[in-house]
Amino acid sequence: MAAFDQSDDLQGATFTDVNLRGARFVRSDLSGAVMRAVDAAGADIDAPWLVDSGSRLRVNGVDVVPFVEAELNRRFPGRGDRLAKDPDGLRAAWAVLEQTWQATVQRVAAMPAGTVDVSVDGEWSFAQTLRHLVMATDTWLGRGIMELEQPYHPIGQPNAEYETDGYDLSVFATQTPSYAEVLEVRAARQTMVRDYLAVVTQAELSAARWNPWAPDMPVSVLSCLHTILNEEWEHLRYAVRDLDAVQTQS
Repeated sequence: MAAFDQSDDLQGATFTDVNLRGARFVRSDLSGAVMRAVDAAGADIDAPWLVDSGSRLRVNGVDVVPFVEAELNRRFPGRGDRLAKDPDGLRAAWAVLEQTWQATVQRVAAMPAGTVDVSVDGEWSFAQTLRHLVMATDTWLGRGIMELEQPYHPIGQPNAEYETDGYDLSVFATQTPSYAEVLEVRAARQTMVRDYLAVVTQAELSAARWNPWAPDMPVSVLSCLHTILNEEWEHLRYAVRDLDAVQTQS
C-alpha cells in the first residue's frame, strides 16, 4: 500500500481514473481540492475549521457547511454559544460545556472496564482526549492568557503537529498516567477556566496577547477563550463518535 507524508509535495497534482477507495488522509491540506464525477459513497470527512475560516464545502454545487453546523448544534445543545462575545455569555457557554462533559464521563464509567483506553480507528482513546484538553487549557489559558512561561502539566497529551514543529516533549510524562489522575487534573483545569470566567471583564476580553504557537501573531483574550471552547466541543464530538463505535462493536 503506497504511503505519502509531508515530504511528498502533491500540491496541484491531478488524479484521473485513480482508485482511492479506502484511502485515508490525516492532517492533510485538501483546501481548494476539486473532485468531479467521483464516487464518494461512504466517504467520511472531518474538517472542524470550515466555519471559523469562512470556507465553503460544496457537494453537487451546494454549500453544505451551514447544514452541517446546524445539525451539530442540534446534536450538541450549547455548542452554538461557543463564540459568545461577552462575559455572561462565555460563563453560560462554559457551564453547559462542563455539564455535557460530566454526562459523557458518567457514560464512560458505566461502560465495560478498559473503555477509557480503547482507540477507535487509530484515534485517541477517551483518556488521551482528556489529557489533550489539559494541554489545550494550559496552552490557551496558562500560556496564552496568563502568559505563564511554563504552564504545562506533565500528563498533557501533545499531538504530531507540535512534534513536527520541534515542540519540547520533555515537558510531558514518559509513562501513561492512571485514569484517576487524568480525571483529577482535568477537573482542576476545568475549574481554572471557570474561575477565570467568573471574574473576567468585557475590557479584559479585548486585551492583546500573543498566539502561543505563533509568537509574532497577536491575538486577544477573547480569541484564546474561543479556541478553548472550540477545542472542547470538537474533542467532545470525537469522543462521543468513538464511544458510539465502541458500543456498536460490543
